[in-house]
Amino acid sequence: MTKDDCFQLGKITKTHGVRGELVFFLDVDMPELYSEMDSVLIEIKGDLVPYFIESISVNRNRGIVALEGVETIEEAQKLVNCDLFLPLDNLEELEAGQFYFHEIVGFLVRDEKLGDLGTVRTVYNVAPQNLISMDYQGKEVLIPVNDELTPSADKEQRILHVRLPEGLVDIYLEEPSAKIGKKKDETDEEESLDED
Repeated sequence: MTKDDCFQLGKITKTHGVRGELVFFLDVDMPELYSEMDSVLIEIKGDLVPYFIESISVNRNRGIVALEGVETIEEAQKLVNCDLFLPLDNLEELEAGQFYFHEIVGFLVRDEKLGDLGTVRTVYNVAPQNLISMDYQGKEVLIPVNDELTPSADKEQRILHVRLPEGLVDIYLEEPSAKIGKKKDETDEEESLDED
């Protein structure tokens, strides 16, 4: 099985305790869906190696996991910083228009008022708001993920439909140095008036 047949579930961030348990960071929308998985693929030196899961306890985006055959802290340490994968067929079917974050990378972003904008670079899974990163006119624009702003994706056409708030894109196109320079000039003018 190759990475093309899989989606990235997350990463092993550290060991837990002294009996070989590991901490998984689950970089997914709904980590609780993975609280009963029985196996996982771990990328080791470019290869996906299957491991059976003896126990898993998920709390938010963090899972404490015991893997079959990993009994000591030394064995567990070798797996820290390895990426985690699952086969694509492990994903639950979504309703029409809904999407998983990994699916929309490379999609064209189409706003209902502004039209075609740019392409999805990645999705940042951060609390409290997941953010879509879009390339637009050479700049990174961040779009909050919610039903109002990102209502649907057309997977056949590879288009993410969005309703961006007025002015959101403009914020990212403004040059911060221009604003700072303008304020400085205004300050200089006021000082010279005070001197007169």
